[in-house]
Amino acid sequence: MTSETHAESRHDDAAPVDMLIALFEARGWPYEVIGEDEIGGEVQGAWAKYQLRAIWRREDNVLQLLCLPEVKVADDKRVAMFELMSLVNEQLWLGHFDLWSAGSVLLYRHGLMLGDDGLLSISQAQMAVEHAVEECDRFYPAFQFVLWGGRTPAEALAGALVDAAGEA
Repeated sequence: MTSETHAESRHDDAAPVDMLIALFEARGWPYEVIGEDEIGGEVQGAWAKYQLRAIWRREDNVLQLLCLPEVKVADDKRVAMFELMSLVNEQLWLGHFDLWSAGSVLLYRHGLMLGDDGLLSISQAQMAVEHAVEECDRFYPAFQFVLWGGRTPAEALAGALVDAAGEA
């Protein structure tokens, strides 16, 4: 890519929240601008509707993307879920699953470091959102197997990965 072509392609980039608004509008996904540096929306995955939230930290040029599969963890399942999240996170190249201490809500979190200009391209926005939804979809069954199926974390992960490999 020549520097002129690179400069032209960067011309189409935008502030992260603005680019995410454009993506959500193009896909017809409901969203809400929460503030100058934050957007929330809803995306339908294979297993559930996911709440998506993006927070832009200008001072660090980092866009934090959160995807919440609306899974709440009861106190008696917390230890098993932490074990499962550890096993799941070993499978991930980008982002990680976490359990918010406030409300015991499961979430997928990924931070995108943007360049010095702090701009996001449409392809970066699309890939980040799609990746978050795909990871939530990939491991959603494992979380449900532990919470509702009475499986151990290792059994839940093995069952979810076998099920995912069998999908066409």
